[in-house]
Amino acid sequence: MPAHKQLNLTLRVWRQPDAGSRGEFRDYKLYSVSPEMSFLEMLDVLNEQLLEEGEEPVAFDHDCREGICGTCGVVINGQPHGPMQGTTTCQLHMRNFEDGDLIVIEPWRASAFPVVRDLVVNRSAFDRIIQAGGYVSVRTGQAPDGNAILVPSPDQAGAMDAAACIGCGACVAACKNASAMLFTAAKVSHLAQLPQGEPERKQRALQMIATHDEEGFGACTNTYECEAACPAEISVSHIARLNREYSKAMLTARQ
Repeated sequence: MPAHKQLNLTLRVWRQPDAGSRGEFRDYKLYSVSPEMSFLEMLDVLNEQLLEEGEEPVAFDHDCREGICGTCGVVINGQPHGPMQGTTTCQLHMRNFEDGDLIVIEPWRASAFPVVRDLVVNRSAFDRIIQAGGYVSVRTGQAPDGNAILVPSPDQAGAMDAAACIGCGACVAACKNASAMLFTAAKVSHLAQLPQGEPERKQRALQMIATHDEEGFGACTNTYECEAACPAEISVSHIARLNREYSKAMLTARQ
């Protein structure tokens, strides 16, 4: 097979030294980028170049670089995680770009995700939503037999679909209201479909939505942008389940 042509790119990157400072876009030229590089490997090359030039490297979140942990995530040319559907930033490759491209790179934009530095945002609001109800009651001791509690196949499939959420925050970045309803719905829907989630089922929906709102995330207006941007391709049908869980919990609480 013929070798892919090396890419010469212009990167327009959001630079912000800290949370209290004003940020701005800066342009950088990058030459001879291999199309086989991942997007984060390309940013590594940029940072090596900046260090050689005596400049501060670009700060960005990353960890496993295998599309599993949800740590990475930037807006690339206006799209969370970039142009490829069902793909995290770390799994996006430079062969999806053309020689001479201008690539605009910026952080998630949401008041609930304040910028820490450059492309790094504080996503601890997600942690607090999980702490509000994303858990189950368990007894300590030996793990139970995996076949001791039978789960119908449709419930198992639905729960696994919801559990695929990696908590990256792309749904928030894509939503015009900066809503985290897809994330919250995935966590509620996952446990609502399993017997293990039954003890906290009612309070889970109430507490997690209350925390969602307290953290400053917006309301869902069903534009489906969250589903389109989600690298795990979580379905918006889980938001419908969340609404049902919340309505049932509210009715029960009033009785």
